[in-house]
Amino acid sequence: MSGLAVDLLDFLRSGRMAEVSVAILGDVVLDRYLTGSTVRVSREAPIPVIVCGGETDNLGGAGNVAMNLRGLGCRAFLAGTVGQDEAARRVHYHLKGKGVEARLFERFTPTLTKTRLLCGGQQVARFDHEIVTPPDSPAVEESLAWLRELLTAGVGAVVLSDYGLGFCAPELCSAAIKAARARNVPVFVDPRGRDWGKYRGATMVTPNLAELAAICGPVPNEDGAVIQAGESARRKTELEWLLVTRSAKGMTLLGGEKVVHVPARPVEVYDVSGAGDTVIACLAAAVAVGFSVEEAIRFSNEAAQVVVTKAGTYPIAASDLYAIPCQEGRYLSCHSVDREVSVRLCRKWKEEGRKVVFTNGCFDILHAGHVDSLERARALGDRLIVGLNSDRSVQAIKGRGRPVNGEKNRARVLTALRCVDLVVLFDEDTPAALLSELRPHVLAKGGDYKAEDLPGREFAGEVAILPLVEGLSTTAILHKGGAL
Repeated sequence: MSGLAVDLLDFLRSGRMAEVSVAILGDVVLDRYLTGSTVRVSREAPIPVIVCGGETDNLGGAGNVAMNLRGLGCRAFLAGTVGQDEAARRVHYHLKGKGVEARLFERFTPTLTKTRLLCGGQQVARFDHEIVTPPDSPAVEESLAWLRELLTAGVGAVVLSDYGLGFCAPELCSAAIKAARARNVPVFVDPRGRDWGKYRGATMVTPNLAELAAICGPVPNEDGAVIQAGESARRKTELEWLLVTRSAKGMTLLGGEKVVHVPARPVEVYDVSGAGDTVIACLAAAVAVGFSVEEAIRFSNEAAQVVVTKAGTYPIAASDLYAIPCQEGRYLSCHSVDREVSVRLCRKWKEEGRKVVFTNGCFDILHAGHVDSLERARALGDRLIVGLNSDRSVQAIKGRGRPVNGEKNRARVLTALRCVDLVVLFDEDTPAALLSELRPHVLAKGGDYKAEDLPGREFAGEVAILPLVEGLSTTAILHKGGAL
């Protein structure tokens, strides 16, 4: 089974993730990427000479967990350490840019940094600055005081992002788990190392196979072996749940007297960097909202399969999850979003440099002519938003007996199309008001319209009139079937 629960997606699209807050304590890392090309071999050694062409950076470790949570729309609070260097300034820059509320303590060693050298899109080498530096006693005490304040204020979940680089010291982890559980707040742990005693009593620990093997010995990627090793670790550490991530075999959840296997969808894996951060961020957000653990792991499984298709450390965004294909009856790709969410997503896409195309219609009985127009519209840009007339507006335009299909069913059919990125209902007779809020790059319309006659055309950068497929129209289909 795979897919996203409809009600969880609906919650995500509603924008109500902003009501959810998560506290993260862990190792904050700066991920740097040097990109270049090579045309010759060095005279000094049998190695390629790579001419660097660019440099970028983003957050890794606990910082990436926070970025994933912000991408989903949650409030994120982060505690960790940074040095006194340029890398620290870049960490602060990224956190401020995404609105992460951080409590970073000074360390007397360099900021944790991973520098990856890429050539032709492939990693050639990685250089890590990772002097393990446990927090001093004042930092531990201040972190716990900070966490208790957040718990009192109503934070919905706590994440311990342990990369084995010092911050998640035993005394910090144990006290944080105790404080959170005393208030019935779930604690999720991304583990590292052989000492899981410091995670005792956590709600869920999320090891991959290598991390599970660190405390259990070699674990073959087979159901029986994973269940036996995982259940042993779970009981020994008094965990409520254990989630083992198993690469191409998906995930296995243990706890509650049950075993749940969630397979992975076949995807082209590009880079697994940060996938574990995405998993734990999505788990924490979904459970904090009130969804079951099983729904949460399906959510995180799908999100992880999105990020592994991206280059580098890529935090998930809510919009990335809207086009996940339907796999079974009660799981669907997406439905329509409300107006406010559509405006936010459109703005986000434009900020990302994506060209946004808008088209609209009743789409009462979807036929090949509609699909042709939608595909042509999508080809004009990077994202296609479809404005869908509500039932009321369809009746006002088409008359009694229309629409044949209700707005929810029409939205569901449209969002199943690969070329459609977003569907938003509007109740007016024309999309002019909606266009005034979205302001897309392109307004596309199929038919024999003239550009100057299209309502709301002044709110789009350009107008495109798409050709019709002759002989195909909803009215003709209804006449042929005797419905009119």
